[in-house]
Formats: sequence, C-alpha cells, structure tokens
Amino acid sequence: MGGEMAEAVDVRQRILAANERAAAELRAQFAAQGTLVINLISSPGSGKTTLLERTVSHLAGQLRLAAVEGDIATERDAERLRRLGIPAKQILTGGACHLDARQVQGALAEAAFPAVDVLFIENVGNLICPTAYDLGEDFKVAVLSVTEGADKPFKYPAIFARAEVTVITKADLLPHVEFDLEAVRTQVGTLNPQGEFLVTSSRTGDGIAAWCALLQRRLAAKRA
Repeated sequence: MGGEMAEAVDVRQRILAANERAAAELRAQFAAQGTLVINLISSPGSGKTTLLERTVSHLAGQLRLAAVEGDIATERDAERLRRLGIPAKQILTGGACHLDARQVQGALAEAAFPAVDVLFIENVGNLICPTAYDLGEDFKVAVLSVTEGADKPFKYPAIFARAEVTVITKADLLPHVEFDLEAVRTQVGTLNPQGEFLVTSSRTGDGIAAWCALLQRRLAAKRA
C-alpha cells in the first residue's frame, strides 16, 4: 500500500514538473510578445463566457483580444466569442477537470493567433483542480456568481487566495437571491488582502468598465 502511494505521489510530481516547464516557456513567449494573459477559474455556470462577451464588446477597437476555451465537450464557448469577431480556440479535455500548460501550448501552436494584446484562458468549470496548474498566465481571476452562495471563498480557499482578482458576476440578481456580498468581500480580503475585488453584471453592464480598466492597467504595467 505504501509503495503504491509513493508511486502515485511521484507520478503527480513529475506531471506538475512537466507542467511548470511548459508554463515557464509560455510565460517567456507571452513576455516577448507583450501579451497580457488571464486565467479565469470558476464553477460551471458562473458566467465566465458571458463576462468575456461583454468585455469584447466594451474593448472593441481598443485592444486586440483572443481566447482559449477549456471544456470537457462541445465548441460552444469558442463559437460564442468567434461570433463577436475575436479568434478563439477550444480545448476539449475529454473528461479532465482542468487545463494544463502543455494543452495551452498545443492549442496556441495549432491556432496560430495573430498578435494580440490580451489573451483570456477560460479554464474548465471547477474551483479545485485548475488552481494547482500554472498556465503561464500573468494572473488568475476567480469568478463567482451571486447565485452560488456566499460561503464559497472559505470552502475553496486555495483559488481565492491565489487569484489576484475576484470578479462577482450576475450582480443584477442580488435583490432576488440570498447572497451576502459584504461577507464574501470580507472572506476574500482575509484570504488575499492584496487582491482586487470587482462586482459586475454582464446583463446591465454594471462594473464592466472597471473590469476593462483593470485589464488596460495591467497590460500597460506589463509593457512598462
């Protein structure tokens, strides 16, 4: 039993080491290109793709955007973004609960995107597994909708501690659901005191300008 456990740990360590090497290569590539890369992580149905749609519309004509979409099946999310005029590549994991850096490398090589200012990596819907995998991004974004409940940050502390930005979505539904926004703000602040906290509604547009301004600031800082 002990031997099997040791072997499993060794395999996991080798997988993570290979991922770290690929992530370092991606990070160097993105730095050379001056591309800001954001890894969006959330539960399924939090509104990640809808947030990206609203972002694309808001930044049209200002920044060159592209996206890599991770899902277990279907190309629906990538198709939604392509309809808005940005290049998007779908990665189908076939059951895996996260993206890894080697998958992103392969997808970018196959997609051959033109030069872009901001690349969004929309991870597979999951608050646990994607947290451990570096994709060469500049920062992680935790996306949490008001329909999910206010207990998520302390229940899934790793992602909210590591994400430099937390984006609350579907804020237009706050009058209709039991969601203690200030309690969530306090939990996230406890886990990551230096993190940024935004409240948005893709339906009404509230908070989208602040989110897009954050992206523009981060891009300018990276290129500086």
